[in-house]
Amino acid sequence: MIQRSNLSKEPTVSVVIPCRNEKGYISKTLLNVLDQDYPKDKLEIWVADGMSDDGTREELEKISNEYEQVNWIDNPDQIVPPALNACIKASKGDVIVRLDAHSLYPQNYISQLVHHLIELDADNTGGVWITEPANSSAEAKAIALATSHPLGIGDSDFRLENDQIKEVETVPYGCYRRTVFEQIGFFDNDLTRNQDDEFNARLKKAGGRIFLIPSVKIRYFARPNLKKMRKMFYHYGLFKPLVNIKIGQPTTIRQFIPLLFVLANIIAITSVLLSYKLAALLLALIWVPYLTIVSLVSFRISKKAEKGIFSFLLITFPSIHLSYGYGYLLGFGKVVKYWRGKGVEKVDISR
Repeated sequence: MIQRSNLSKEPTVSVVIPCRNEKGYISKTLLNVLDQDYPKDKLEIWVADGMSDDGTREELEKISNEYEQVNWIDNPDQIVPPALNACIKASKGDVIVRLDAHSLYPQNYISQLVHHLIELDADNTGGVWITEPANSSAEAKAIALATSHPLGIGDSDFRLENDQIKEVETVPYGCYRRTVFEQIGFFDNDLTRNQDDEFNARLKKAGGRIFLIPSVKIRYFARPNLKKMRKMFYHYGLFKPLVNIKIGQPTTIRQFIPLLFVLANIIAITSVLLSYKLAALLLALIWVPYLTIVSLVSFRISKKAEKGIFSFLLITFPSIHLSYGYGYLLGFGKVVKYWRGKGVEKVDISR
């Protein structure tokens, strides 16, 4: 069971940030963190760069020379878990705040999460995502709307509107007691995606307490186009079966719905070998009710948005479900390799 350390009213805090090819965002994120209302003499920032080749490293060098709180190291593995683990091991804070280079945070982000970490006797606290479009295009706006709607992402607490502090299974960009890592270990290097879900599930199994603080709102910038969004959800699905195997149980039931959707389509398509009419009937039974629901939801959303959003929403929702479901299906191959001791290959998740 988790043994919670005693923390002072304003403990030392280490912010850890993984990044790769984030030239357009990394300086804004670091300046955002440096502008926090937390005492500067109790704050340090560690960035692990995945050997960026877009000018990110030059940005890191420049800002670290200007601000003594900013430190950065190489992450030759180029994926998130080794980056986080290296930063945590290099840092000295009593509290570890895990951030992302593609988000912006309210000025009281750290102070509020640390306050609630202590007041709630928690092991991890986190805020909610306010999903914003990456740019002003109708495509980007549709992606932001779909990925913050229950039809797109289910009942994920931190992605949806909430007004009550509550204990949850996971939060984005957690604020942890350092002793958590000393007791249950670090982020799993096998998991290019979903490493936060696995770590928080492991924390909960050890008796840890995770709280969502809805007054703390993170500005998260969604993917700018459908191609990059599909890639992201495909990778989420791809690593989910391995997460389930590692923690010994499914983290949620909703994760199986896109998989079942994809399997139903595969069965319907392959039934053409028996009968064209049977295949057509099965596809109609799948897609007519599905597209009806998608159309109704898209229409309701688009009534409050600008023209052109509706057609993109009609594409975005199926893209989310099919990408995740297809990735999940292929993810069983990673489980087999893991069981056979062949290791889990890395995938490039840079934007």
